[in-house]
Amino acid sequence: MTKSNVIYRIYDVRVIDHFGINCANWDESKAFYDKVLGVLGYTRQMDFEVAIGYGKEGKPDFWIADMNAGDAAGPNREVHFAFQAADTAAVQAFYDAAIEAGAESLHPPRLWPEYHPGYYGAFVRDPDGNNVEAVFHGAAPES
Repeated sequence: MTKSNVIYRIYDVRVIDHFGINCANWDESKAFYDKVLGVLGYTRQMDFEVAIGYGKEGKPDFWIADMNAGDAAGPNREVHFAFQAADTAAVQAFYDAAIEAGAESLHPPRLWPEYHPGYYGAFVRDPDGNNVEAVFHGAAPES
């Protein structure tokens, strides 16, 4: 076990929750990531036909998306990354701070049940056009 693994296990800290890239060669990219991530033990955890989340044990950590489909299409082919938040208040604070700092709002804080129950996130566009998210995974589902 490396020193960084020990530190990770002691503090159980993750800054980046998940991230994603857009792929111009969709069919080739799917085959490539299926193969190279497969040998590392990662599999498709979610598949929306134009976006695939790879990970382990039901948790997609790395996403690929078809650059020519849906919201990924167009001149702004940004990177997406999500920071882990401690609770829903932290997601709201992230969103408020980002808007105050001049970010463009993509999605205000809310539950995203299509990802999983309890997924609470907010999305903004940073000054370079990247899609930045804060996410908390333990929010109570709406009733």
